[in-house]
Amino acid sequence: MPFYFANPHHAWERGTNENTNGLIRQYLPKHSDMAHLTQRGCDAIARALNSRPRKRHGYRTPQQILLGN
Repeated sequence: MPFYFANPHHAWERGTNENTNGLIRQYLPKHSDMAHLTQRGCDAIARALNSRPRKRHGYRTPQQILLGN
């Protein structure tokens, strides 16, 4: 599988990554204390993000894309 390394400090080259970081910030704001964060909490955030419809996928969820629905 081909892979790509973005240049340092070029956020526009990492669109999906930067968008996902923004979505995660809804659950974990910048400078928040993550000492309380558990694996269960991380799993809940991942589940929420993976079941969120995305415009770029025709309003299907990443989970639907992965499962081929």
